[in-house]
Amino acid sequence: MCIVLDYIEKYPLRTKQILGISYEQLRSLTESSGIKHKELEKIKENQKVRINAAGGGRPQKLSFSEQIVLCLFYLRQMPSFEILGMLFGISKTEANDNFHYWRKIIRDILPAS
Repeated sequence: MCIVLDYIEKYPLRTKQILGISYEQLRSLTESSGIKHKELEKIKENQKVRINAAGGGRPQKLSFSEQIVLCLFYLRQMPSFEILGMLFGISKTEANDNFHYWRKIIRDILPAS
């Protein structure tokens, strides 16, 4: 697990200070984002022309909840992607890719006010 999510799990009352939303809202957002992610993956999988069997490739280092926390942490704290990658144990490129992927999903779930 990543440092940020470990801290949030240990001190759930501090979630609002770190991410800008409460712990309950984070759990709800994680569930709804996971559902939306699975829908997008299903659509993408149906459009693929497969040469190799499904399930190949390198597994992701971060879980769905860690990726969502990464996106929310970036939006709240605005660190560089280098620092974000260090905090979550991934490269800056992977941090950038994760942020931009989950930002679109979160934007669909939580439209701008």
